[in-house]
Amino acid sequence: MNAQDNLDITGTDRVRFHLAGRSVKLDPRLHAVRRDLADISLAGTLFAPHYAKAQATRCIASGAFLRAKGDAQAEAVSQLLYGEAFHVLDITGGWAWGFCGHDGYVGYVERTALSASAMAAKPTHRISTISAPVFAGASIKAATNDFLPCGALICGTPEGDFVASAKGFVHIRHLVAVDHAESDWVKAAQQYVGQPYLWGGRGAGGVDCSGLIQVALGQCGRQVPRDSDLQRESIGIPFSDAAGLQRGDFLFFPGHVGIMVDSENMLHANAYWMTTLVEPLTDILARLSSTHDQPILARRRITS
Repeated sequence: MNAQDNLDITGTDRVRFHLAGRSVKLDPRLHAVRRDLADISLAGTLFAPHYAKAQATRCIASGAFLRAKGDAQAEAVSQLLYGEAFHVLDITGGWAWGFCGHDGYVGYVERTALSASAMAAKPTHRISTISAPVFAGASIKAATNDFLPCGALICGTPEGDFVASAKGFVHIRHLVAVDHAESDWVKAAQQYVGQPYLWGGRGAGGVDCSGLIQVALGQCGRQVPRDSDLQRESIGIPFSDAAGLQRGDFLFFPGHVGIMVDSENMLHANAYWMTTLVEPLTDILARLSSTHDQPILARRRITS
């Protein structure tokens, strides 16, 4: 959080609420509810001691992990990229609790990685290369301030071959318009080949299996859930093994997902090799067959 932001949600709209019917149990990954507090939008759905109205912020770090608890050692459940929105419901110590703007995923982010004032500037461009240097001036010979990952969002104005932003200068070759949509999610995913496998990662320093799917489809203008089990129920339509495999199909395994680059080879970020790579599907199935009678849980295809 920038010092000038003075983000303080203690005065947000928290209300006492009497629920007439039975409170329901919701997936805590997608619905911001704790034992002591819940998003005010859930007030008619479940009971909580207090409700809070979210305050919108943006990520001002190149990448910031979303964690299961407000602790730097807690499990990373996802990752915000520079410029992405995060809606804050509570701040305790150095941690903000809330949900991501792009997919609604709930968790804790370090407060210093967020800025409320950054919401005033609407993103104009998106990083389109796996990593883009941010220069101190409009020159490739200028000092580099930072590197932004693919999918990061900036607000800037053209200046020669660069776009000038609050973060610095980014070359136009590393950018696309924020609303630009690629047509080939396989090609988008292939950019990440060689990136380390990183649990919770979405491209800042590494990526995990479902993070790869989410960012690749996101570059194609398709918003999908964060985790592989949620993706298994929402991406495209299911098809049987008899239909055969083709480029762009999604295969789901226990706790894992990948994209077919053709009828025989799959692209995936995986913990076995600790990287993002393309390998024969037969090798993957052979590796899983010792622990799973039916390694493939679902086959999904986007048809439109």
